[in-house]
Amino acid sequence: MTQPAGAQLQLKWECLTNHYEGDHFLAELTITNLSDVALTGQDWALCFNSCRKIKPESVQGGFCVEHVNGDLSRFIPSVEFAGLAAGESVVIRYQGLLWVINETDAPLGFYIVYQNEIAEVIGDPEIVPFSRPEQCNRSLSDQVPIMTSALRFEENKALTLLASHTVGKITPTPLEASWATGEFLITARTLIVHSVPLAKEAAFLRAALRDVSGVELQRASTGTGITLKIGAISVAESGAPLEAYLLEISAAGIVITGASPAGVMNGIQSLRQLLPVDSYQNPQVELAVPLGRVLDAPRFAYRGMHLDVGRNFASKETVLRLLDCMALYKLNKFHFHLTDDEGWRLEIPSLPELTELGSLRGFSVGEKTSLLPSFGSGAEVAGSAGTGFYTRAEFIEILQFATARHIEVIPEIDVPGHARAAIKAMELRFERLKAAGDLAGAEEYLLNDFKDQSKYESVQLWHDNVMCIGQESCYRFIETVLVDMKAMFAEAGAPLTTMHTGGDEVPHGAWEGSPICQAFMQEQGMESIQALQNYFLARYRTILQKHNLVFGGWEEIALSKQDGKHGPNPEFIEAKFQTYIWNNIWGWGQEDIAYQLANAGYQVVLSNVTNLYFDLSYAKDPQEPGYYWGGFIETRGAYEFCPLDIYTTATVDLLGKPLDVGKVAQMQRLTPAGKQNVLGIQGQLWGENTRNQARVEYLAMPRVIALAERAWAADPAWTLITKKAERDAKMDADWNQFANRLGQRELPRLDGFLGGYGYRIPLPGVQCTDGLVALNVSAPGLALRYTLDGSEPTAASTLYTAPFAASGVVKAAAFSRSGRKSRTV
Repeated sequence: MTQPAGAQLQLKWECLTNHYEGDHFLAELTITNLSDVALTGQDWALCFNSCRKIKPESVQGGFCVEHVNGDLSRFIPSVEFAGLAAGESVVIRYQGLLWVINETDAPLGFYIVYQNEIAEVIGDPEIVPFSRPEQCNRSLSDQVPIMTSALRFEENKALTLLASHTVGKITPTPLEASWATGEFLITARTLIVHSVPLAKEAAFLRAALRDVSGVELQRASTGTGITLKIGAISVAESGAPLEAYLLEISAAGIVITGASPAGVMNGIQSLRQLLPVDSYQNPQVELAVPLGRVLDAPRFAYRGMHLDVGRNFASKETVLRLLDCMALYKLNKFHFHLTDDEGWRLEIPSLPELTELGSLRGFSVGEKTSLLPSFGSGAEVAGSAGTGFYTRAEFIEILQFATARHIEVIPEIDVPGHARAAIKAMELRFERLKAAGDLAGAEEYLLNDFKDQSKYESVQLWHDNVMCIGQESCYRFIETVLVDMKAMFAEAGAPLTTMHTGGDEVPHGAWEGSPICQAFMQEQGMESIQALQNYFLARYRTILQKHNLVFGGWEEIALSKQDGKHGPNPEFIEAKFQTYIWNNIWGWGQEDIAYQLANAGYQVVLSNVTNLYFDLSYAKDPQEPGYYWGGFIETRGAYEFCPLDIYTTATVDLLGKPLDVGKVAQMQRLTPAGKQNVLGIQGQLWGENTRNQARVEYLAMPRVIALAERAWAADPAWTLITKKAERDAKMDADWNQFANRLGQRELPRLDGFLGGYGYRIPLPGVQCTDGLVALNVSAPGLALRYTLDGSEPTAASTLYTAPFAASGVVKAAAFSRSGRKSRTV
């Protein structure tokens, strides 16, 4: 190879079709040599990340492909490669498995390796826009329509702009709220009155009011102003009566009574929502709040949000910003997914190698100094979205921040699958200590069997990501990590009640070729891999019981295969597992697994992919980032989730085909006992596509607000209506109210909250009829602006107020009050 200096290769990638030889995609990568010297030889490789496997036999253009591991592959020049002269291009055409319909599906993070060194860092290719049906549909049977501005207009057609005084003032919707004429004015002279047990809540309120007024209110044990107190609260049935509160605002002052400190905090969050909507953008020394009375309590005790920082790292600031938003909307559980195959994100002082190696991604010969690049993180370690971890001090700060807001952090250390980062880190430890002559120390925390010949491939395409659970060092590792983590919670003064153990997606074939596991199974009289896995779960449960912790995990920890079908594992029904149920994809055959488990006696947290996976794209639109293996989730999809009757809104399967009504009727419904086992619901934000803070906030909001509504408030009245036309009309009316709350109150509040939260601004819908152009948006209250000369709309462009006459190119966008804009349509 003649190695060009600098960034000399230009890449362009295009999906040609998703319907090649059935339902597979055909793509082209065009490589252009921008240097003044030829690119020759076969001793180099073009490395990249792709979430789709490539058929090796299909590669054309003088290259072959090699799957390295995970989502890392490389194109290698073949003997047919004739070289690439200066200024010339070569096209690599290839066929891949399944389909690619989003820009985030494109191969990313390209770099060239030559003689075991990085020869050139290229980065992401130019992506040719997806425009034709065969590029945008998953298969020939895909009936989900491609999102267009016209279709968006139809979806928004039932929405109207409501008068501001008719829009609910508090989200999530309280049990009871009544308002009177007049306001109470919070001024610099207003006291925060509280007893000693509520000092932390008073401090939080003081800081929250300072953020919007610039004034530090004085705190006192007696007097009038804003009074915080504990008292009995009489509410209708609630899943968490200790979180109930009564907020009373009169001309004489404000009184927040909570059934517990957590109830007082909920009342404080409601008071914050009654402050002027734009107060974060325009701080006001005097803050007016309406007179009224709010009596409230949550429906579910568990109201959670999950964040994956293993796949791509999220900074401490990003995490704190998400926690602040959760608190504002009364979410009380933060499921912190700290580890995965692609990264270990928490400092464990007893095992420093976990972050020394496991927190770094980039090119490294033999992965001696960093893990493989993943999700387009690239060859360079520094500055990569795949690199980073929380120091012990930073993690303690996160815990204290969450605890001050009455949010419980539920950490997840994912085992025994999804464990590659830990496995590789402990290999590094093994090699160091072995070289130093300490073989016993080297093997103390070893997580793999070096003689393992098991053949498997995980969902994320890894071949070596499962711990060897037949050796004692695996359990010693788990407890050591737990003890170090538990010490951090104790130092932070944060509750640690539940350990989420992952337990999901262990690939078929794991442990079958491990001499250690096979010998252990024979010694223990185990006749199946399921028995070995049950042993692992029982051992892990014993460790957690020793530390007085609840065993949490994804649904797989509660399932076993019976008669070829997964169902509740009878061995652990009495084990008090807290199971998080994600797989309810319509048409996959496990739609009712959450209800099966709850009815069998398992405690469940509903984490349904079809409504609550916020890493999925908002719409079937190539420019919307995210995955779509579980569908597309607009904010309305999260809002209309019915936890105790998921069938209410189920109409089509993953590809848009009508569901078989007969099959749905045969699925399990929750029994009365089963309903008592539903702890609550949780939204998930997985990290494959969260390459920066902006992407985290775009994918999270405003769907998290809809999640909070469903977790706190009772099911909407339309769930009881049996006639479809009446039910649909009531659904539209309820959604109109919530959508107006978003557009008129919640999104404007977020414009200034935390310096501006980067929520997704919905795109306008457009209707063109007889020369008239009409616009609408899914969050009424957002400004719509347009141009007629082909230029990009700005915050100074014409404001849409009514349909207008136009010919030629019309461009429109929605704008927030801070001047941010949606994509242009």
